[in-house]
Amino acid sequence: MTDLSSTPFTLLLLILNILVSSYALYFDSSLLDRLAFKPREIIKGKQYFRLISGGFVHAGLAHLAFNMITLYFFGPLLEMIMGPVRFLALYFGSELAAHGFTLLRHRDDPDYAAVGASGAISGVVFAFCLFFPFELLYVFFALPIPAIVFAVLYVAGSAYAMRQSDGVRGGIAHEAHLGGAVGGLIITIILVPRSLGIFLSHLGL
Repeated sequence: MTDLSSTPFTLLLLILNILVSSYALYFDSSLLDRLAFKPREIIKGKQYFRLISGGFVHAGLAHLAFNMITLYFFGPLLEMIMGPVRFLALYFGSELAAHGFTLLRHRDDPDYAAVGASGAISGVVFAFCLFFPFELLYVFFALPIPAIVFAVLYVAGSAYAMRQSDGVRGGIAHEAHLGGAVGGLIITIILVPRSLGIFLSHLGL
């Protein structure tokens, strides 16, 4: 079992996400609307807090559970490798990259809204791939895939889904996944330059 006692920011992020999302889901559903990522409100209403707050509310219990289980498994090890402050910068930097990319694509859509920590979590997972590219990731907790293969498939799948979902409402926010993943890679290399050397050494380069 993962020990969270030495990784305070991972523990804090887990607690905040669970508390805020659970409150919104079971006690005050209006909180979802007030905190959601909405390009129109950010650009015209200058509600810049939505770039961060949208990551702390989730569309349902399964959505919350999937993101938090992923953070639980990947966050502690990364926080120990990068250090607490750099890990926190990775998490929120990835979320900002995810929402920034989504904002560019949907800036003219007055009805677009999204919730969830998927962008930040994508950044965490892809940062993990830099340090451990051949570590097996168990997709759906059953199918073993090397981290680097998962990363390539994830980016390709998100890019394809983005093209297919243009103009379609109610789908998955693939832009956030892709933006968070790329942002996570760039941020990790900037904050921990040796991560790129570690990645290349695993490839035998």
